[in-house]
Amino acid sequence: MSEANLNRADLSGANLKGADLSGANLSRANLSGANLNRANLSGANLKGANLSEADLSGADLSGADLSGADLSGADLSEANLSGADLSMYDLSEHDLSNRNLSGADLSGANLSRAYLIAANLNRVYLSGANLSGAKF
Repeated sequence: MSEANLNRADLSGANLKGADLSGANLSRANLSGANLNRANLSGANLKGANLSEADLSGADLSGADLSGADLSGADLSEANLSGADLSMYDLSEHDLSNRNLSGADLSGANLSRAYLIAANLNRVYLSGANLSGAKF
């Protein structure tokens, strides 16, 4: 399913566990409550996608564009976020401990009270990010 065009698709509650969606266009798609456990979303376009309450545990989001996406209540445990675009995103109080965030764009992101313990922050872009109360 690599590089599929699922722009604005309604995939709410879908079981996409382990799916290969690398490079897919999922901009503005509704993936609320979807099971994306261990899915390959590397390089995917998730601009403005609704990922609220989605299971993204163990998902590969490396290089994915998540700008404007709704990740409220999403499970990001063990997710690979290296090189992902999370600019201007509200990640306050999220547990990003032990996550690979290397090369991610977190410019302007709200990371207040976020848990970043043992996270890989190598080459992370943090210009204008709010890190107040973040735990390292």
